[in-house]
Amino acid sequence: MPHWLDLMLQSLGPLLAAGLRFTVPLTLIAFMLGLGLGLGTALVRLFAPRPLAALAWFYVWIFRGTPLLVQLFVIFYGLPSTGILIDAFPAAVIGFTLNVGAYTSEIIRAAIASIPRGQWEAAYATGMTPAQALRRTILPQAARVAVPSLANSFIALVKDTSLAAAITVPELFQAAQRIVAVTYEPLILYIEVALIYLVLSTCLSWLQTLLERRLGRYGGYLEARA
Repeated sequence: MPHWLDLMLQSLGPLLAAGLRFTVPLTLIAFMLGLGLGLGTALVRLFAPRPLAALAWFYVWIFRGTPLLVQLFVIFYGLPSTGILIDAFPAAVIGFTLNVGAYTSEIIRAAIASIPRGQWEAAYATGMTPAQALRRTILPQAARVAVPSLANSFIALVKDTSLAAAITVPELFQAAQRIVAVTYEPLILYIEVALIYLVLSTCLSWLQTLLERRLGRYGGYLEARA
């Protein structure tokens, strides 16, 4: 068996274990929290009084306009100078959540804004309050519009979790770095990590395509009934 293949096979187990233990939970937790934060931020920007909307805009401006790696460094390495100590994994969750929330808020805000005004008026005509119209009529339609972009954000987040290695989270990429420190075979190990990320991204892209097709059929059904 070639040396490179033997090394890949031996390291595959530790790499997958690190991915399952840290990369997958980090991705899921940060995305779900970020999605909730993004929804709240989008609603504040669209419907809240101007001071709150300005505060939400400022948050989005900061986290979309600065590098994710810098944000992680500020949280993990910078905050301790103010007396705020956060362990590596929670710091990564906070950093990724804030970053994802900023981007998803723009996706959700644009999706809500894309719904024709007539949908609001039709909901009001049936006796719904603004909150009911938003929850029952607008958000379901906006969700269908936002799904492709949100799925792309999720796939990007899977790859971005490799940045957590910079703040000592022992996820997939840092596991590879530790093996490289012992084997002195960076090319082989980093190619293997790249292939693992590639497989994950490909599987998620395939699931995204299936979801978009399903939503497309559902949207066509609704349009046929309209």
